[in-house]
Amino acid sequence: MRLAIFFLILILIAPRAMGAETVRIVALGDSLTAGYGLEAGEDFATKLQEALVTDGIQAKVDNAGVSGDTSAGGLARLDWAIQGEPAPDLVIVALGANDMLRGIDPSVTKKNLSAIIDRLKAKNIPVLLVGMKSPVNMGAFFQGKFDKIYAELSTEHDIPLHPFFLQDVAMKADLNLADGMHPNQKGISIMVQGILPAVKKTLK
Repeated sequence: MRLAIFFLILILIAPRAMGAETVRIVALGDSLTAGYGLEAGEDFATKLQEALVTDGIQAKVDNAGVSGDTSAGGLARLDWAIQGEPAPDLVIVALGANDMLRGIDPSVTKKNLSAIIDRLKAKNIPVLLVGMKSPVNMGAFFQGKFDKIYAELSTEHDIPLHPFFLQDVAMKADLNLADGMHPNQKGISIMVQGILPAVKKTLK
């Protein structure tokens, strides 16, 4: 009798197990994605993957973050970042912070990000755009131009937007490394929880 019950359970759960497919996500970004200054396994991509699995989503998040990278660098290496099988079910585009720090014209940053989005959409790969904000020391004129490019891209390309990658983390000493710019473990955790609803919604 117990053996029969055991086989019945196997029959019921087997189709679900066989039907469960791993979702592939590529996180295309810079040092904030790469995990600058953190130990292996503490980076944004790894922690996002862990959070998704905890929520019942079988996901593999590829860390395509390169410290110091700009939007131009992300565009140049996009094909490399998304190569492999299966094709990504989602690409998180989190670039622009280094453009801002280097004072690159926001119109150039927007053009590069738009090209990344266009290329991904041409491949039928969903995109989640992640925004960045300029600090006041960059000047009001630059800040006004830079801060609006992400919302504009979201509207123009009809893609979802997570408005600010460092929401509730930026400028908080206890959530960042000694340089005051890169998140520590606690900061990464807050970033993951902040973007998680948008990731899950986009996957659906």
